[in-house]
Formats: sequence, structure tokens, C-alpha cells
Amino acid sequence: MKKEGKPTLWELYLTKEIGIEFKACLYFFAFLFYYCVYRIINGVYDASILHMTELILICYVIGYVQVYLLWNFDESDKLGVREVIGIVICTAVYCVSSWLCDWFSRDLLVTLLFAAYIFLVYFCVYLIYKYKRIIDDKKLNEDLKLFQAYHKKSE
Repeated sequence: MKKEGKPTLWELYLTKEIGIEFKACLYFFAFLFYYCVYRIINGVYDASILHMTELILICYVIGYVQVYLLWNFDESDKLGVREVIGIVICTAVYCVSSWLCDWFSRDLLVTLLFAAYIFLVYFCVYLIYKYKRIIDDKKLNEDLKLFQAYHKKSE
């Protein structure tokens, strides 16, 4: 990979793929937590490998949908109508998947609570990305000040 200049198409693609990988793992862990709590509450102390496989696959699929079709809404600067539409679409897909794959024994209340949990997770992820950008901006500004100070001394 080249060190300077504009990123190549490969680098841009790779950056998106890494972001999707991160999203899939983040959401999988959050939803697996909900699934495991559900199982424990019902007195079951193991998790279905089939359910976990279905869950990680749907997290990847929705990760691609979020990035390529739904404006990468969880990483947006603001939480507007478009972002809420993305959250609703993805939440509906997760809930339909949970129902079809029988993750929660087709219990309507548990599925509705899962939907509320997904909304909460999306909101938390939105905040995480928002504050990460703020911190990154501060770090970049500090690096720029150090760079400018160094070059003033060398002139």
C-alpha cells in the first residue's frame, strides 16, 4: 500500500469491510447477550450453535445492508429521520429473523423486548461513534498543533 496521497479503491473497500466486520461482531455480541439472558431466565444454561450461527450470519448481512444500502446510519453525525428509518428496518429484519429461526420460542413479548433492546443498542452504538469522532478530532487537532510547532522551529 502506498504511504501518501489519496487512498486506492482497494484501501477504501478494505476500510468498509473492516467496518462491517466490526459491526457484525459488535451487534452479534450484544444480541448474543440478550439471547443468553433469555436462555438463563428459562433455566437453560447452554446456547444453540445453530442459533448462534444464524445470528452471526444475519449480523453480517445486516452489516452489509447498513453500509451499502442504509447510509451507514449508526455512524452518522446526527440521528435524524433517515437514520431512524434505517434502525426500524434493521430492527424489523432482526425480529423477523428471530421469529423465523425460533431464537426466543416465538414468544411475542420476548420478541418485542428484543426489538426494544435493539433500539437501545443502536442508540448506544450511535453515541459511541459520535464520541469517538469527537475524541479523534481532538487528537488530530493536537497532532496538527504539534506538527505546526515543529515546522515553525525548523524554519
